[in-house]
Amino acid sequence: MASNSRQTWKRRQRHHSNAGHKRKAKESVSSTKSEADLFAGMGAPGQPAPKTAAK
Repeated sequence: MASNSRQTWKRRQRHHSNAGHKRKAKESVSSTKSEADLFAGMGAPGQPAPKTAAK
């Protein structure tokens, strides 16, 4: 059985690791664009794509 100090060390290490994983999972939810946002410039389904402005 591990010593009390080793258990404390591992618990702290695990909590830090899990906190980072939780933070990144939370960030990734809002950073992923919805399908409507991704394809907004393509126009409505079944319709021709909108014309682009001439440069």
